[in-house]
Amino acid sequence: MSEQSLPEDTREGYADELPEYAERVLEVAERIPPGRVMTYGDVAEWLDEERGEREALSGKGGGGRREGGPRQVGRVMSLYGGAVPWWRVVRADGVLLPGHELGALDHYRAEGTPLKEANRAAEGHLPRLDMKRARWDGGADAGAHT
Repeated sequence: MSEQSLPEDTREGYADELPEYAERVLEVAERIPPGRVMTYGDVAEWLDEERGEREALSGKGGGGRREGGPRQVGRVMSLYGGAVPWWRVVRADGVLLPGHELGALDHYRAEGTPLKEANRAAEGHLPRLDMKRARWDGGADAGAHT
């Protein structure tokens, strides 16, 4: 993915410092409680809503332009996510992150993240996340699995 596909605020000083958009993505990842997850799209939506609230308070309008989407969140996590609980930002289908399945699985089991056991016919017999129960909407009820 090229720098052109990242939000505008990440292009300047890209190699020298953490871009503002990346900082905000990582802040959301750090807010996700143990045992819960958000999808890449959830994080992007959260940031859009947060941005809209900031603009409303400041009187500035962003013209409805979306700042970044799931791919941009994934890019930030791949470049900068090692220092935050990266395993809590996931694919919408609940499939474990390729190449990091076992590390993520250790974290999920330690945190009590709801999983769906794999079908014996499934390649590698790895479980998936139970997205209905593990997904966090950013609300105050962080501990309850629904």
